[in-house]
Amino acid sequence: MNYTEIMVRYGELSTKGKNRRSFIMQLAENVKRTLADFPDVKIHAERDRMHLLLNGAEGQLIIPKLQKVFGIQNFSPSIRVEKDIDVLKESVRTLMKEIYTGEETFKITAKRSDHTFIQDSNELNLTLGNAVFDIFPDIRVQMKKPDINLRVEIRMDGAYLSYETIQGAGGLPVGTSGKGMLMLSGGIDSPVAGYYAMKRGVEIEAVHFASPPYTSEQALQKAKDLTEKLVPYVGSIQFIEVPFTEVQEEIKNRVPQGYWMTLTRRMMLRITDAIREQRHGLVILNGESLGQVASQTLQSMVAINEVTTTPIIRPVATMDKLEIIDVAQEIDTFDLAIQPFEDCCTIFAPPQPKTRPKLEKVHLYEARLDIEGMISRAMAGLKIEQITANQTKNEEFADFL
Repeated sequence: MNYTEIMVRYGELSTKGKNRRSFIMQLAENVKRTLADFPDVKIHAERDRMHLLLNGAEGQLIIPKLQKVFGIQNFSPSIRVEKDIDVLKESVRTLMKEIYTGEETFKITAKRSDHTFIQDSNELNLTLGNAVFDIFPDIRVQMKKPDINLRVEIRMDGAYLSYETIQGAGGLPVGTSGKGMLMLSGGIDSPVAGYYAMKRGVEIEAVHFASPPYTSEQALQKAKDLTEKLVPYVGSIQFIEVPFTEVQEEIKNRVPQGYWMTLTRRMMLRITDAIREQRHGLVILNGESLGQVASQTLQSMVAINEVTTTPIIRPVATMDKLEIIDVAQEIDTFDLAIQPFEDCCTIFAPPQPKTRPKLEKVHLYEARLDIEGMISRAMAGLKIEQITANQTKNEEFADFL
């Protein structure tokens, strides 16, 4: 079927009151970025729904992209026909011949926003239902939850027919809840954490710590590839590479082995917080899951968290590993995440890290380090790259509302 339009219905946006317009504008921007490869598609965002005019673009290619955009409850591809009773009857018959297999129940759901049209909604239901009976006299009508619900909408610019309702990703449009820095290691958990944060409207920037020559180019590329897997939900993500070699070497040379992990994580958090402040983020996000490894016991979290008052959101904190893996497989990050390239969290991992680090010892050992100097040198060496679905810069978003 050659679709001419896709009608998008909003999810939680209906509850947003005075903020509704800004939420809809953000969703429209995210849709535009996600469909950057389809420049002919025009977006009209209204208060109650959004219309994507395809202008010849292939609807079947657009549908899977649209399913990943947070803030969309569901959507219906439709075809536009002339506002004429005979044309409508013939179009309904043609459509039913394509989709009816002889088993399904059906109903017609007509809606008339153009009140000058010759028939009202009830008359249209009857007229178009009879048109279906003309070609399928034995077809069964079912008013509640029919197999085929053929929607007909009479608008000012034409009549629109649709029969599919495709589920969207739900949640809130990415960007409506502010910006957060995602500590992206290259493992299974942090991409899932990023996915859940975006679903609640958080714009993420991925912060990845690299320690060459101890960590490889493959490990860095793996982190970028994981970021790219999250791009379809928003259109593009900033990837921030932090040079971390000096920090890890200093900690290894000056601190007892049992505290390497605690001090390393504290330095990561300090640097991430400095990046957040520089880039006007509001929160820090990570993939910590309670008790999974030594740095994720409650006692370790307390010792590591001490370096910042910035809120740290841990979307997968109370999920077990199998639950996290299920989501990772669903969003297609699992196979990438298990590739055997070591990141900076594993290269200097001590054989027996402290699971209950003592703060007084943490402070004692940190006094041996030039913390401010290491932070400023790491910040001076940041490399920032925009990750998009095809690794090319998107055109600047145009005002189309």
